[in-house]
Amino acid sequence: MKLKSQRGQAIVEFALTLPILLILLLGIIEFSLLLYDKAVLTNASREGARVGIVSQDRSDLAPINTRITNAVNNYCGNHLISFGSTNVTTTPSWPGTRSFGNPLTVTVSYSYKWLLIPNFVAGSGSDLSLGAVTVMNLE
Repeated sequence: MKLKSQRGQAIVEFALTLPILLILLLGIIEFSLLLYDKAVLTNASREGARVGIVSQDRSDLAPINTRITNAVNNYCGNHLISFGSTNVTTTPSWPGTRSFGNPLTVTVSYSYKWLLIPNFVAGSGSDLSLGAVTVMNLE
């Protein structure tokens, strides 16, 4: 007679633990995507800085800034940053004298949109600001 009283025990335990396991699994996936996007931003800022520091005529910075921005956007677009989102902001910062050995700073910022668990992490589903900064000396 003892077996009859324990028939639904496994289903009740499963029903109690399943939501916790799902939240844990979705959290792991969400933060993995977040870290991946951060790595993509870091590499994109390096690509943009590399484009900007190579030997070229620096009398007019507009075409160089365009090439830097294009390099960053291409890298982010090709590496599936949050499923191809295009809200990446690139800001090159040039030194006063643009000669050999002076540093070029490329700042890349991105507004990460929560995909799976926005209300658990960010409160009201607000975006998280990610960024990366690369400093390289001009060649």
